[in-house]
Amino acid sequence: LTIDASTRRRRRPKHRRRRKTSNMHGLTIGVTRAMTLAKRDVVGKSDARGRRMRTRRTTTTTAAAGGNQDPILLRAARGEDVERPPVWLMRQAGRYMAEFRAYSTKYGFRHRSETPEIAIELSMQPWRAFKPDGVIMFSDILTPLPALGIEFDVVKGKGPVVTPVRTMDDVKAMKQLDDPDSQLPFVREILSTLRKEIEGQSTMLGFIGSPWTLAAYAMEGSSDRHLVTTKQIMTQDPETLHAFLSKLADALGVYVCHQIDSGAQVVQIFDSWAHHLSPQQYLEFSHPYNERVIAYVKQRYPDTPLIFHANGGCGKLHELKKSTADVIGLDWNTSMSEARAVLGPDRVLQGNMDPMYLFASPERIRQEVANNVRDAGSRKHILNVGHGVVQGTPEENVGHFCDAARASVYAPKAVAR
Repeated sequence: LTIDASTRRRRRPKHRRRRKTSNMHGLTIGVTRAMTLAKRDVVGKSDARGRRMRTRRTTTTTAAAGGNQDPILLRAARGEDVERPPVWLMRQAGRYMAEFRAYSTKYGFRHRSETPEIAIELSMQPWRAFKPDGVIMFSDILTPLPALGIEFDVVKGKGPVVTPVRTMDDVKAMKQLDDPDSQLPFVREILSTLRKEIEGQSTMLGFIGSPWTLAAYAMEGSSDRHLVTTKQIMTQDPETLHAFLSKLADALGVYVCHQIDSGAQVVQIFDSWAHHLSPQQYLEFSHPYNERVIAYVKQRYPDTPLIFHANGGCGKLHELKKSTADVIGLDWNTSMSEARAVLGPDRVLQGNMDPMYLFASPERIRQEVANNVRDAGSRKHILNVGHGVVQGTPEENVGHFCDAARASVYAPKAVAR
C-alpha cells in the first residue's frame, strides 16, 4: 500500500503479497473480499468523510520549529527536554468516533485489525481529526496469540474468546514466534505504511500486552473479572504458569522487535490486568517477565523507547520503580504527584487524566489537563488519559483535550549565571 501525500488517495502496489484465508467462529478474512470491500470503504468513505474531519483541527504538527528534530513524543520518551507535554490517548481509535463505527458495525474485529487497508484507515482517523502527537496502530494485545497456536476471536457483546491454555501439556504444545513476517503478515504493512503517512509529524506507536495479561486471558479463555481459573493455577500449579509466562515473554520480545523493524518508534507494554495482582504477586508473576521482554528488545534496539503501563499501578509504585522501561504509564487511580515523588524527577511519566473528564465541559477539561501537567512536576511527562477513551465520549472533547496539551507550554528554564 502506498500513499500519494498530495491527494491522500491509496494505490495498490504491483508486488503486493497475497494473504491466506483464516476462519474463526465463522469470521472469514478472505483476500479478495477483504481487499475489495476495504478498498471501497477506505477510498469512498475516508476521502469524503476524512476531508471533512481534517478541517476540524488546524494546529500545525510539523516535526518541530527547529527543522529536523524528531517528533515531540519520541523526544520526550527518550527523556529529552521538550517544550510542552506531548499528548496521545489510549484507545484513541475507537467507537466514540462515528467514522470508526462505520467499520466496526460492518466488520468483525479480526477482519478490521488484520486487513491492512482497514487497520491503516482506523489508525489514521483520530490523527486526521485531532492531531495527537502519537499514532498507535489499530490492533489488539491478543494479536500475536494465533502465531503461537492459541486462537482467539472478539465476539460482539461478549468480548475476547481464547483457546484455553491451562496445563503443562498445553504450554509445551505452543508454537514459537520465529518468522513474524509469515506468521503475522499484516503487521509490517500496517506499521510501515502508517510511518510513511505521518513521517516527521507524529510518533509511530506499537504495542503489546504483558506476558501476565496474555497468560490470564488464555488461562481464563475469556475476560473474567475475578480470574478464578488463573488464580487457582497460580496458587496450586505455579510451575505451569511460570512456564507459560516464560514462553510468552520470549515470543513478545520477538514481536516488539518486529514492530520496531516495521516502523514503530516507541512501543508500549500494556499490563492490563496488573490490578489482579498484589504487590508481592506482581513481583513474582509480572515484573520479571516484563523485564525479560525489555532486556531482549534493548539488546537489539537500545535507542527505541519502551513504555510500561500498568492498569492498577496504584499501590505498586515502589514495585513499578524497579522497571527498566523508559516511560512509566499511570492509570487514573494513581496520584500523579505521589508517583512523581516515588519515581523521582528524572523518570518520564505518562498519563493519567480520568477519561470520564472527557464528558465534561471544555473548561473543565482544560483545568484537569492543567492539574495533571502541574502534578507531573517536571518536563518528563507525556499527557494521556489513565485508561482507554470510553465509548460515547463526545468527539469534540478529545479535540479539546489535545488542544489543551498543545497550549501547556513549559516556562523557559532559568539560565545559571
